[in-house]
Amino acid sequence: MEFTEEQINRYARHILLPEVGGTGQEQLLNSKVLVIGAGGLGSPLILYLAAAGIGTIGVVDDDTVDLSNLQRQVLHHTADVGKPKVESAAEAVAAINPDVTLEAHQFRIDVSNAADLIGRYDLVADGSDNFSTRFLINDTCYFERKPLVSAAILRFDAQIATYKPFPGAAGENAGPCYRCLFREPPPPGQIPTCAEAGVMGAMCGMVGSFQATEVIKELLGIGESLAGSLLICDGLGADVRKIKVNPDPGCPLCGDNPTITDLSIHG
Repeated sequence: MEFTEEQINRYARHILLPEVGGTGQEQLLNSKVLVIGAGGLGSPLILYLAAAGIGTIGVVDDDTVDLSNLQRQVLHHTADVGKPKVESAAEAVAAINPDVTLEAHQFRIDVSNAADLIGRYDLVADGSDNFSTRFLINDTCYFERKPLVSAAILRFDAQIATYKPFPGAAGENAGPCYRCLFREPPPPGQIPTCAEAGVMGAMCGMVGSFQATEVIKELLGIGESLAGSLLICDGLGADVRKIKVNPDPGCPLCGDNPTITDLSIHG
């Protein structure tokens, strides 16, 4: 594609990067990313993906903006209280970058729509806030062969990982899936939610920005992928650690003898 003068100015700092350049920026403009959740993690993630020029951003969220969201969900503003989050997100993205199309999916992702929805996009970024959704997204991305950049946060702690548990260009799996780390959802009530335990708002900005960086790296195929690693952030200790995570041969989804062969496990 030929960039307009406005686009050259807008993306100049990307184009100057040898790892991106004009070819990479064109690739971003032609990319389609699905973001699950327009909340604490989804807010900075969506804003930075839009600013980067990701051509199509799908956003799945069935919630409306609440006053308690505004401490961390920087995508939304006081005037948006009561408005559907996908509507608020669309307005914010349009204000940042007219090159970007936001596809609003104002419903909850579930087993009835997950495969069709995820199949439309190049990559999925999960910022959901419950385990049932995380496992559904992981399993669907595996069956649809879509890279998944996942993040989770609670109080002052967070983790980020990229999951590509399927053969790549070299014929080898690029790492574990979410189930290799966490075999199944914990019992209800065992782990508190952010609404119950709290969350540091600024941590959401940091982790969502990390997530956006990993999404862009995966789309462009640059740098070192987080696939096969888990990034752990400790806000109170000002510590970020990356630990190696290997695929689990006994994983029920991507292991040697899988027992999960479709999405029926999700009802």
